[in-house]
Amino acid sequence: MIVLNNFEEQYISLRKKEHRLYTDEQVKWLPEIEETHPHYKEWLIRENSCYRLIQHLSGKKKEINILEVGCGNGWLSAQLSKIPGSNVAGIDVNRTELDQARRVFESAENLEFFNCDIDSELIRNERFDAIIFAASIQYFPSLKQIISSALQVLDANGEIHIIDSFLYKSSEVDAARKRSTEYFQSIDHPEMIQHYFHHCIDDLAGFDHKIFYNPEGILNKLRKNKNPFQWICVYHHV
Repeated sequence: MIVLNNFEEQYISLRKKEHRLYTDEQVKWLPEIEETHPHYKEWLIRENSCYRLIQHLSGKKKEINILEVGCGNGWLSAQLSKIPGSNVAGIDVNRTELDQARRVFESAENLEFFNCDIDSELIRNERFDAIIFAASIQYFPSLKQIISSALQVLDANGEIHIIDSFLYKSSEVDAARKRSTEYFQSIDHPEMIQHYFHHCIDDLAGFDHKIFYNPEGILNKLRKNKNPFQWICVYHHV
């Protein structure tokens, strides 16, 4: 019997209520999902982010080592493992979805999943060409601290990519935090606000970074069904 830690128990309970726990067959096909699913439109956005990222990373090196931090059920790590020459590791402290990832994608020889965080000795002994935070950066208390930790295991000239998460202007943080608090209270999970953080984009000022995609750009504002999330790349130049 697996004993869940406090965060995981709360997180899995929340995801179940939000209809974000998927069957093995659904995970196998993500980001494609049936149109009748309540999060179908959300998965269209994630599909867009996924394929832009794959296109960017493809062909950069003959062999590319990729780490996804907060990989959940492993769907994105599995997609990244299709990049020629890739070796992909997905890590998460959430064992429930991680076990599903191992089960669903066990046939991929260049893909492994580990129940640990980025500061574990296992990860500290490795170096990666690309580190991905996809819809996970909001679960880390300090943006500066987690980026600094990622840089320590990033290879020379490597890249950190933040996708499918909001980074706010300083003037927007309080309102965003209030909305989240009200939301978690409305679905009877007020305890989750202590695990969910609203990061300010100004906290990237000390890092060499570039915004690859800004939904607030003039042309992007005019597009229908636009991706609402920034795509941010942090560099490690040596």
